[in-house]
Amino acid sequence: MALGVTLALTPLLIGEPLAVLRGGGLGDTVRLIVSEILTGLLIGIIGRFFFLALQTILVVITQSIGLSPLPGSMFEDSEPLPPMASIFSLAAATMMFASDLHWELLRGLVGSYKALPVGLEFGARIGLNEIADHLSEAFVVALRIGSPFIIYAIVVNFGIGLTNKLVPTIPVFFIATPFITAGGLLLMFFTAREFLNIFVGAFAAWLQQG
Repeated sequence: MALGVTLALTPLLIGEPLAVLRGGGLGDTVRLIVSEILTGLLIGIIGRFFFLALQTILVVITQSIGLSPLPGSMFEDSEPLPPMASIFSLAAATMMFASDLHWELLRGLVGSYKALPVGLEFGARIGLNEIADHLSEAFVVALRIGSPFIIYAIVVNFGIGLTNKLVPTIPVFFIATPFITAGGLLLMFFTAREFLNIFVGAFAAWLQQG
């Protein structure tokens, strides 16, 4: 996919690198290649933060509703995730393509050559600032997505813990587990569409605004 995108965008962008390299030596070429690789890695890592934040909060959500002990397989990585987290990660990626955000990603790659012209040395300080800002933004979005489930888990577990203190002879946690899961699934039924829209909206805003 990377090779295909490179070949597709080369006719649009080849003029500026050639102009910068004209008359330069091998050292200039190597420095330019390293700088562009670092810039590309910065853009890719920032985009990846959004999906990592989503996967993290989905694990928290599945733990909150009692589904985390069931191991699942990632659709794009080797790290296991709970099945519910895998399903919604795949749904988020599918929505990205269904809403044509991959075209915005290509437009962003083309636009990055105007925002960061070829020949401009990679600024480590600016790159770290961008990483920190977008990392915090991605996890704020994740907290917005997971906040109903976190509140649900706090309230339910507080109530169950209080009940267990009042009647310690009854295995309250064992009895309440199916009801916790049922309530969590019901909450997910009513909020799944909204939290996927929040994620796709935040990712689209980053693609359009940088």
